[in-house]
Amino acid sequence: MEDGVLKEGFLVKRGHIVHNWKARWFILRQNTLVYYKLEGGRRVTPPKGRILLDGCTITCPCLEYENRPLLIKLKTQTSTEYFLEACSREERDAWAFEITGAIHAGQPGKVQQLHSLRNSFKLPPHISLHRIVDKMHDSSTGIRSSPNMEQGSTYKKTFLGSSLVDWLISNSFTASRLEAVTLASMLMEENFLRPVGVRSMGAIRSGDLAEQFLDDSTALYTFAESYKKKISPKEEISLSTVELSGTVVKQGYLAKQGHKRKNWKVRRFVLRKDPAFLHYYDPSKEENRPVGGFSLRGSLVSALEDNGVPTGVKGNVQGNLFKVITKDDTHYYIQASSKAERAEWIEAIKKLT
Repeated sequence: MEDGVLKEGFLVKRGHIVHNWKARWFILRQNTLVYYKLEGGRRVTPPKGRILLDGCTITCPCLEYENRPLLIKLKTQTSTEYFLEACSREERDAWAFEITGAIHAGQPGKVQQLHSLRNSFKLPPHISLHRIVDKMHDSSTGIRSSPNMEQGSTYKKTFLGSSLVDWLISNSFTASRLEAVTLASMLMEENFLRPVGVRSMGAIRSGDLAEQFLDDSTALYTFAESYKKKISPKEEISLSTVELSGTVVKQGYLAKQGHKRKNWKVRRFVLRKDPAFLHYYDPSKEENRPVGGFSLRGSLVSALEDNGVPTGVKGNVQGNLFKVITKDDTHYYIQASSKAERAEWIEAIKKLT
């Protein structure tokens, strides 16, 4: 990392004039957030734009886009709004933490406050659990229930644990994720919510109230009165459903070489186990469906040399490259943003081949 860089990596940014979404390489320094266009695996200079953080306000989680739950919203002193999407909740929160620290860099008290989590939480006396649940049911601003799948079973009218935590924070019922988890556990204790599926039911059996509700994108919950379960008949499960039913092991933005045009594009990669698949998504698209993917059974994964352009790679793309060869001998060329990230991906994929 360059001197003075607090964090760098891919985020997907909404355009200002045409509201399309494009992956950009972001570099955070103490007073600015600079973003670059990427071409051929390299960032194009000069930067595409810069966000001055002095006087900026940050909203995280930002729930203004229903199909993009991992957004950060920045509003500058001149009221310009930036919407930035991360590849996972953990990555979004890491960016939000560092950006907030950069905004308040001149206020040591603020920064210290960011580092301390509140270990106790009491619901304000003027807010009742009933009021929270009523607001959760609101058709326009409430929490959105939808069918979700876990281990081959489809659960109607459910929501993710991490989505509820985001919702509680964005509606100012709590100030931190820790508080939101405590409040969600209270809602379960009072039978407003019920756990659904293996992950969330397993947490209930732990017996510790603080750990009963999972701030997790694989744990499912529902309103107690709408609890329903429908197991999909095996003959109706499509191949893609089976592929996507595995547990998410790792996800992140990586650059990938296309098979036909051989051009390089940023994709959000998701690695799953049981069954072992690697899928990739187009971050510019609204729908959360993979644009490609392959089984890792019988696959080979290896790092490519960093000196020069390796065989099979088109264009002047070099550095941090690796290759996956599937069982049917299809070659996938992928570029990470650093040697460390490449090593992490190769290790994670090898465990599943």
